[in-house]
Amino acid sequence: MNLKTADPYGSGDFPGKRVRLGDDRPLPLDCGTELTAFTVAYQTYGTLNDDKSNAVLVCHALTGDQFAAETHPLTGKPGWWETLIGAGKPLDTDRYFVICSNILGGCMGSTGPREINPATGQPWGLGFPVITIADMVRAQVRLIDHLGIDRLFMVIGGSMGGMQVLEWAAGYPDRLFSAVPIATAALHSAQNISFHEVGRQAIMADPDWCQGRYEIEGKVPHRGLSVARMAAHITYLSEAALTRKFGRRLQDRQSVTFGFDADFQVESYLRHQGSTFVDRFDANSYLYITRAMDYFDLAERHGGILGDAFRNTPVRFCVLSFTSDWLYPTVENRRIVHALNAAAANVSFAEIDSDKGHDAFLLEEPEFHRVLAGFIEGSAERLSLEKRP
Repeated sequence: MNLKTADPYGSGDFPGKRVRLGDDRPLPLDCGTELTAFTVAYQTYGTLNDDKSNAVLVCHALTGDQFAAETHPLTGKPGWWETLIGAGKPLDTDRYFVICSNILGGCMGSTGPREINPATGQPWGLGFPVITIADMVRAQVRLIDHLGIDRLFMVIGGSMGGMQVLEWAAGYPDRLFSAVPIATAALHSAQNISFHEVGRQAIMADPDWCQGRYEIEGKVPHRGLSVARMAAHITYLSEAALTRKFGRRLQDRQSVTFGFDADFQVESYLRHQGSTFVDRFDANSYLYITRAMDYFDLAERHGGILGDAFRNTPVRFCVLSFTSDWLYPTVENRRIVHALNAAAANVSFAEIDSDKGHDAFLLEEPEFHRVLAGFIEGSAERLSLEKRP
């Protein structure tokens, strides 16, 4: 079955770059269907050099998007990875051409459940095909093809972005020189699936979700999506970070109210995280993306042996984790390293000492930036040697 998608931003009012792909070659999906046309929204930073050897693909996490290093057009906030991307930073835009695309299934211009189904003239909603991490990467490969780039210097990303990095390295080893999966795992654990299910159930329990038809009904399941965001956001932090930022301090009051308002600062913080999230994210996209993460199990597609996913790989790897990350703990990242060692891959590993939890990869962490910059510089030198006649 072919599934045709339409561009919901046909008026041209959507900020940033977009390209329609798949008209000449449908995009196969793991669920057994294919998209005969799809849109990818993306942003670029820096300049592509003459031999197109300086391209870096940045893969975003669950609630990220393509606006990695610039002011976000909806929120007005800085790009989510401005700590790393820019002139003189580890991903130096004076040297590298950095690409970041909104994933397939996303809600910032790429094809996803909020787009219009041409067969009905209404948003896809739950009629959109269920996607996987591999499907997201297939769409990214088409974008890189469109940009005329045969081989990426690096693919890098954290959390779900790290899953995409692993998928790139396993499925397209000849299309990238180096890979940096950060704070991630080669499969989604039962605990993480459980957290995602809580979020999905919160969304689907909201009366305004309307069985996924809320856009058609002119509603927004803001309560359910807000709770989903609140629950997920707790997993991105550490106990130490929450205690340092909030402790048991009260919010704008001298004593507890013996009620259910936000007595504590941490409650107010979580409510704010939830309420602002619904202004920039789509509830159905949240369902689809979390399900894609749940399905991720790289070893399963290689006879249950993770090392076989990287057999004879030419890719240089740098795997990074954080000591206080309990969502994708160091043990999960070490499993990736052990698999790469078993495959005789070129891999380096560093566990960064941080009390900021999973979100440390998005924050100002000097040691993380130092290690990453060192790997990038070493990879650039190695690539330069390979290019010499």
